[in-house]
Parts: sequence; C-alpha cells; structure tokens
Amino acid sequence: MWNQLSWSHNRLIMNIDDENKRNFYLEETIKSNWSVRQLERQINSFYYERLLSTSENNKAEVKNEIDILEKKEKVQDFIKDPYVLEFLDIKDRRFLEKDLESNLLEHISEFLLELGRGFSFVARQRRIDVDGDNFYIDLVFYNYVLKCFVLIDLKLDKLTHQDIGQMDFYVRYYDNEIKAEEDNPTIGIILCSDKKDTIVKYSVLNDNKNLFASKYQLYLPTEEELAREIEKQKEEFEDKK
Repeated sequence: MWNQLSWSHNRLIMNIDDENKRNFYLEETIKSNWSVRQLERQINSFYYERLLSTSENNKAEVKNEIDILEKKEKVQDFIKDPYVLEFLDIKDRRFLEKDLESNLLEHISEFLLELGRGFSFVARQRRIDVDGDNFYIDLVFYNYVLKCFVLIDLKLDKLTHQDIGQMDFYVRYYDNEIKAEEDNPTIGIILCSDKKDTIVKYSVLNDNKNLFASKYQLYLPTEEELAREIEKQKEEFEDKK
C-alpha cells in the first residue's frame, strides 16, 4: 500500500512507532484520500486514539471532524511533491522530455490517479500565439474541484530560473486570455527531476500561491529505504540543534 501514497505521506506515517497505529493511518489515508496536511492534522489531533476511546454511537462524529474543519479546498492540498511515476516502468534513464510526455499520455489513467482528485486531461503541447511567436505548454488539465486550469511543464533536468519564468508566463497568459470569468486562477506545475531550495527561495515560486515546482521520481522507495531516509533526516535534525 505504500506505493499508493506520496513520499510526504509515507514520511509522516513511517515516523509513527506503533505498528497498529501506523497501519491505521496508512489505510485511512488511502481510503479517505487525505492530503498531507489532513494526515498531519489527524495525527497531531490524536485521531486514532480518540477513535479507539469513543463509543460506537459517537465514532461518526469524530470521523466527520475533518470535513467540518476543511470546508474550503485549498490549492496546496492538491499539489504533491514528489509525484511518483512508477507506473511508467521506465528502466532506461536516457530518454527525452517528449518521451516522458508520450509515456504519461499512454498511461493517462494512472497519471490522473497520481495527480489526485478532480483532474481531467485537456490538451498536449497546447500552442499559444503571442505577438506572432508560438509557445507550447506540455500538458494542460482542468480541475473540477478547484475549478481552474492546471498547466504542467516537464523538465528532465534540475529546476532553473528560466523554467520558472516560462511557467509564470504561461499562467499569466491563461489567466488573461483563456480562463472563463467563473474560473479560479490558473495553476502552474513544473515537474522536474531535481530542484534546489535556493532557486525556489529567490524566485516568484516563493510568493506565487498558484505556481509550484515538484519533483518526479520513477519509482517509490521500498519500506526499508523509507525507514533509512527518515532515520537520516532525524540525525540531521539532531545535529542542527
């Protein structure tokens, strides 16, 4: 079941020591499609413990708490980092962006599941004409929950300022020229193999609530690899104290 969740979900769950509690949150997150923030809130509010200590007649009230607290969907809840593209089964890493794009479209059902709730595919290589110059957006989706267009640009290499500027341009164009009046602001996601915190910090990504850079990975780490990575992060955190 671990491969059905993002790295951020797994990292939170793997930090739980009790096996029964860990399995409970794993199953509930998949079944309820919790975002990372929702999962973290449930863990911090002792959802598991409260559910165990609540009588059968009152369990529904505890289960419905999250719906009361989260009446409004937020953009950040829909964006993963990283996205796991294990379903592509790419073994040879020597491929081009167009190969990645084609492969994603061949597995569009799996990709839509990885993107999350409400996504619908709109276009590939969407051409926009600005002052006689043509630009092409790799993938365009529409999210019916957020009621907005979602633009995705694929990058095989690490994130650059140029990539961010390009996506910012695409999003502004869509907001001004394409989206309907009733649509919410367009979301832009740069899907890259690597990104550096410094690039994110000193770019419009740091201020723009609708512009994101997310890493993609071609496979999900095993449970043992996840455990080692979490232990490593704990040690680094202790060293910084």
